[in-house]
Amino acid sequence: MAATISVHQKVSCSVRSNAPLRVRNAPHSIKCARASVLRSKTLNLGRSRTAGTVTTGRGVLSISCAATADSPPADEETFEYQAEVTRLMDLIVNSLYSSKEIFLRELVSNASDALDKVRFESLTSSDEVGDTSNIEIKIKCDAEAKTLVIEDNGIGMTKEELVDSLGTIARSGTAKFMEALKERNEDSNLIGQFGVGFYSSFLVADKVTVASKSYKEDGTWQWESAMGTSSYTIREAEDPLERGTRITLYLKEEAEEFATPSRITGLVKTYSEFISFPIKVWSSESVPKQVIDEEATKKAKEEAAAKAEEGAEPEEVADIMKTEYDEVWDWQTQNDSAPIWVRSAKDVTTEEYATFYKSAFKEFMDPAAQTHFSVEGDIEFKSILFVPGMAPFEQQDMMRPKNIKLYVKRVFISDEFDDDLMPRYLSFVKGVVDCADLPLNVSREILQESRTVRIMRKRLVRKSLDMLDDLARAEDKEPYKQFFENFGRNLKLGIIEDEPNRKALSKLLRFNTSKRDVTSLEEYVADMPESQTTIYYLAAGSKDAALNAPFMEGFKKRDLEVIFLTEPIDEVAITNLGKFADKDLVDITKEDVDFGDDAEKEEEEAREKEYEGLTTWMKETLGEKVEKVVLSKRLGDSPCMLVTSKFGWSANMERIMTAQAMGDSKSLEYMKGRKIMEINPDSPIIQSLKDKCSAPDDQSAQICTLLFDTALLTSGFVVEEPSEFASRIFTLMNTAAGTESKVSGEGADGVVEPEVMGKDDDAWA
Repeated sequence: MAATISVHQKVSCSVRSNAPLRVRNAPHSIKCARASVLRSKTLNLGRSRTAGTVTTGRGVLSISCAATADSPPADEETFEYQAEVTRLMDLIVNSLYSSKEIFLRELVSNASDALDKVRFESLTSSDEVGDTSNIEIKIKCDAEAKTLVIEDNGIGMTKEELVDSLGTIARSGTAKFMEALKERNEDSNLIGQFGVGFYSSFLVADKVTVASKSYKEDGTWQWESAMGTSSYTIREAEDPLERGTRITLYLKEEAEEFATPSRITGLVKTYSEFISFPIKVWSSESVPKQVIDEEATKKAKEEAAAKAEEGAEPEEVADIMKTEYDEVWDWQTQNDSAPIWVRSAKDVTTEEYATFYKSAFKEFMDPAAQTHFSVEGDIEFKSILFVPGMAPFEQQDMMRPKNIKLYVKRVFISDEFDDDLMPRYLSFVKGVVDCADLPLNVSREILQESRTVRIMRKRLVRKSLDMLDDLARAEDKEPYKQFFENFGRNLKLGIIEDEPNRKALSKLLRFNTSKRDVTSLEEYVADMPESQTTIYYLAAGSKDAALNAPFMEGFKKRDLEVIFLTEPIDEVAITNLGKFADKDLVDITKEDVDFGDDAEKEEEEAREKEYEGLTTWMKETLGEKVEKVVLSKRLGDSPCMLVTSKFGWSANMERIMTAQAMGDSKSLEYMKGRKIMEINPDSPIIQSLKDKCSAPDDQSAQICTLLFDTALLTSGFVVEEPSEFASRIFTLMNTAAGTESKVSGEGADGVVEPEVMGKDDDAWA
């Protein structure tokens, strides 16, 4: 304890022997001594001395001290926390667990720990422990008595251990046993750790009795307690055990379902199917047997006798048998399935994987792929992951899946942790994860955020992507093609959401192109000509629409391959990807697409000057509808098209975003790309307008506006004023037919107004 010296005329302090001294509040004459005091660091007064001196350059500093211990002041008292046991039990029973059925998982896990303990003890004390060759867990229901009995022939408990383990809430006998094992450098597969799992019995029971016999003493002791009380009793049991523990639950009225073997069997298969010890349930099964069908045999004999009376030779009629079923009650083992994830991957066959997958996830098709691995190091866990052979029938099954089954030491914990262990885009992956180091809450129903969870998630994602990569690179391409049809959108979502794994995900993408049906980005880059430096793509509603778009004319002419994005998520994913193999991904519906034709630049510049008057006039005619009008180097037959600025939405994205049910029309205006009109100088229509633009008339302006409207349609935009567009079409048709536009009701602005038919004009009258 460091002492602080408050210095005035006389220095006094409370200091422990050999404690460093610090000076504060000293007058100037004393401050000069502070450096010397602190340099000496310690004023050794001894245990009996109360005063001392420090010699400084300015004189002698006298210090009187009262040596004290580290004990608290005399007026300070220490209190122990108190707990209202009844309230605490109520919290444990009704607040920790969300489902009543969890009680069986907890009690079976405790029984499994008891069997593990007796197996460990038998290694060093086999004579005292006794026979451990047939250790097992038995569960028996009694619907009439409304009881449920869980019995094991494990380690058992002495009277003292009953008091310590069951009489002390949150004390875990398993945790204590594990500490002893650690001191002996031995490993275990014990499950319990919190010391409250046993009290989940009161979720379904009004009263619980525990009879237990330890190999350490002769007697069998019975512990008993009831819900709503703060006490328990212990006495010698009337029905002694050889070794082990028997728990009897006296079920509540609302929990009588747990007194039926079928319900218990289902829970065992759900939560404890892979416990390493046999779990037997007292249940019935229908056993077939062959018996004589008296009625059928009698009838057959009568028919044979009738034929004999008619003169036919008598026939010997054999007894006719029928199958009847006897209900036989016996101990039925419920956990025959082996946890294949604890085995080495090289020892498990493809058929075993498929069988396990169908059984665990209620599927009827084999998985498309699987990966089996174990992770060791700071965190240890084993896992098997599967890629389903088909997509779920219901869309909501993909959005809220229960595909990752979490186990702790072979005990099923939950399938509600998908969001914690897998990102959203890999929600289709099914599998099991068995880890002993998970940071679960006491009820084992909440997975707490921690470094352990983050590491597990990272490893699971990496293994999933490796599994998909192996499937994609297999010689048989059909399985991956089928997979991508089912789950390709998930991978594109991953491109958007998972930046660290974007590179790996990009290799798994597949697209249609202008030259082939399905290809990867790697194959596209490998087939690019040397002069091509970028990857071209076009977003459209379908492959046919993309092929016929005016944007494709220049690429067809140059024999360049273009990737088609035909799903709504495609363009967002590719925009987030940005590059692949150090090559930019370029949208051919945007401005300034470069073909790398440097030799044609001089000719293009000359043409731009030639058509400068036309482009200027068209921009003035169209006004704010377009940002500018330029000559196109990618049009072939079409007279014009509309492209967008580099940093705005394309026509396809604008159409998708406008169709959103919850879209904000005001904010959409900020994201729309500026429209740029590209005209084809080789088109007869453009050449005709070029001749007229020096002295334009109304017809030239109408043609210019009509070109803009048609370009909207062919470029994927929506015509905002369809009635005016229709009017211009009708005017053009009238002109082509050699007639003047004289339509009744035509307004001064050229818009055709609808004609209202009266009753007298009814054509159907």
